[in-house]
Amino acid sequence: MAAPSRSSSSTMRNLLPPQELLDDLCSRFVLNVPKEDLESFERILFLLEQAHWFYEDNSVEQNPSLKSLSFREFTSLMFKSCAALRPYIAHIDDIYKDFTSYKFRVPVTGAIILDESYDRCLLVKGWKSGASWSFPRGKKSKDEEDHTCAVREVLEETGFDVSKLLNMDDYIEVVIGQQRVRLYIVTGVKEDTVFAPLTKKEISEISWHRIDELQPASDEVMSRGVNGLKLYMVAPFLLALKSWITAHPPPPVTQKSDGSSKGTSVWKAKSSSEGATTVVPENSLFQAGSGPQKVDNGPGKSFRNFRFDAASILQAMEAAFAAN
Repeated sequence: MAAPSRSSSSTMRNLLPPQELLDDLCSRFVLNVPKEDLESFERILFLLEQAHWFYEDNSVEQNPSLKSLSFREFTSLMFKSCAALRPYIAHIDDIYKDFTSYKFRVPVTGAIILDESYDRCLLVKGWKSGASWSFPRGKKSKDEEDHTCAVREVLEETGFDVSKLLNMDDYIEVVIGQQRVRLYIVTGVKEDTVFAPLTKKEISEISWHRIDELQPASDEVMSRGVNGLKLYMVAPFLLALKSWITAHPPPPVTQKSDGSSKGTSVWKAKSSSEGATTVVPENSLFQAGSGPQKVDNGPGKSFRNFRFDAASILQAMEAAFAAN
């Protein structure tokens, strides 16, 4: 019996989702939601974004023959297949363009997690090839408080619960284009704490990095640091972060962080479909979500409205969104 050709094998791994699956996704994520979530196309596309994540993380994973779709491709399919959305298919390009613009105006919150010496901060790397490093953060949900969003996003991206360490007066806020980004400063986290993301296919690596190695290579080049890392999601916060550390020196610690400029990886996803592995230092006693209690919760530590409106940073963020 002749073996299947390479082209037919490739085709079998790139099947579009069947109508039955699209109907199920439409029913689950669009039709059976509160009425207020269907009052604008922006809200509807946020729902479709959740459906897209479910499709990629569950449907494609369970059935490798299904094609992995970009959000743009998935949106078009859903508008064509869902009866409630089909009347608007002629306007899909404008709807998607407006949604993309809207997403850049949704506030983002997260956390800058510092070790006990304040020498290192925790960064996460996006999932896709060529992804940049950033502080763990994400977009606010409707009516969500800034600090609540920060706790949720950090937990999703690192598995670490900062709720007992977060001081709502300690934050750096940056406005990039039309988007407000607020990162709370969380201190005193042990370097041997275990981190692992709770979400699939969003984070590829979690690592400690020395702050003094995250400096931009030059004033003109904000996208990469002296160590070669892509930093356009980190650079806008570094000046204010250093000012905060100078004003609030760390408590004495028994051992300083080592001088490695490459960072210390604490979790890294495998390249195969087997899942992910966690890299943990020997003799680690701390589980994800543990850590010392914050001691100094005094007021007057806010770096409010520290604006960094560099066009190069905005362009880099837009490129990152397009890649995702």
